[in-house]
Amino acid sequence: MLDVRRLRLLRDLARLGTIAAVAEAYTYTPSAVSQQLAALQREAGVALLERVGRRVALTPTGEALVRQTEVVLAALETAEATLAAARGGLSGTVRIGAYPSAVRTLLLPALVALARDQPALDLMVTELDPVAVPAALRDRRLDVALVHDYDIVPVEPDPALDSTPLLDETVFIAIPAAGTEHDPAGDPMQSVRDEDWIVGSQGTLCHSLALHACELAGFHPTVRHHADDFATMLALVASGRGVGLVPQLAVGQPPTGVRLVPLTIKRRTRVAYRKGSGDHPAVAASVAALRTAASNMQVCQ
Repeated sequence: MLDVRRLRLLRDLARLGTIAAVAEAYTYTPSAVSQQLAALQREAGVALLERVGRRVALTPTGEALVRQTEVVLAALETAEATLAAARGGLSGTVRIGAYPSAVRTLLLPALVALARDQPALDLMVTELDPVAVPAALRDRRLDVALVHDYDIVPVEPDPALDSTPLLDETVFIAIPAAGTEHDPAGDPMQSVRDEDWIVGSQGTLCHSLALHACELAGFHPTVRHHADDFATMLALVASGRGVGLVPQLAVGQPPTGVRLVPLTIKRRTRVAYRKGSGDHPAVAASVAALRTAASNMQVCQ
């Protein structure tokens, strides 16, 4: 019988690429990870790993086993959900992750409703970047999480996760109220092609969004500032330091001196959870509360 814990290590080696990275993710030593993978290979009776230069790579059989591992892990999640439903009642800890603007606007009313309707649930919230969500869900550091992408910068689905759409919101170009000419009948992006830009840090989805939106408009932006907090970005815009893209949930009460011009770009928010866990009563209740909160929000479609 193959050991599920070792299968997870093989799956994460395929995902992370090196034994050192797997060891860091689990706070193991590289030697301990290597020993567990060697034991898995002995259990399998066929080669799962091979040396490629200084690195270890999966054989075709190892890659096939990783695909089956996702099926096995999803089946275990389904089994846990079945047992939780059979026990009856809603109790235990639910770890919910969300990006900052969703915590303030979408998650809070859902938490209030859950605390009111399911008082036995122990709700724990973690604020994190959507890029970090898949690993946190796979590693069971989270049970439910809010993630997003943009229609012009879609994110590939993670094979270990399922998700439910929540809402689409308009993305605005934030420009200084004075000094930037804007033709209401024209393309808003063309009016800011020569402006200084404020974008997210390199490697973030917001950074990719800004660059791709400008590329689609036919120009490369002059990036002067990097800001991952939308409130900081809006403050920089208000002071005349540049322009930036801001989704509706992050707008709040914009500072004086900022003008928001809607674009056709949409940010798409989903609630994600491990594949197979969707019928777990605590997960299902969390998803239902988030969907209700999303349906009660007034967003530009």
